[in-house]
Amino acid sequence: MKVKLGASALLVSIALTPLTGCGMNETENTGNTVPSAGTSTSRDAADQMKKLSGEIHGLLGVEGKTSGSNPGIMDCAGKDRERYFRVFHSWSFYPASPGRLDEAMERLRTELPKSGWKISEYGPDTSRNRNLSLTADNDAKKASVNVSQRAKNDPPKLSLMLVSGCYEIPAGQEIERF
Repeated sequence: MKVKLGASALLVSIALTPLTGCGMNETENTGNTVPSAGTSTSRDAADQMKKLSGEIHGLLGVEGKTSGSNPGIMDCAGKDRERYFRVFHSWSFYPASPGRLDEAMERLRTELPKSGWKISEYGPDTSRNRNLSLTADNDAKKASVNVSQRAKNDPPKLSLMLVSGCYEIPAGQEIERF
């Protein structure tokens, strides 16, 4: 169990690093600035992220099942942790037929841009398996997604990580961390 938790924490850490997206910057040429996603409670923002994950799942167009994870809350780097937060949602998709994994990834590559996402990276990652990876930003929804095609896993899957911009908690509310 400790290994899985450690691996999950490492995955979140690694996956969140590139997900600030060039198109999601608050100002031009700042590089690492995470955009404001507005004001929300952490529960409402997490519900929105789960809905966004559902929209992406709908774009897959391939039968299969998903892992049953819930969104989580993280800090906004360099901002007051009592007032600002981000939401992340990590989940996996397992196609009913392993042979349809490529089709699912290709559908995301073609369908995400039609739904307001801008693909910023696409191609093999630097892992030993050279997993096909896709990173996309949605400026309107102030979110980024990273999809990694894990064809050599048993069973094969797509690993998805969505991350929001920085939310500010409404006055008089507290951030729930989950």
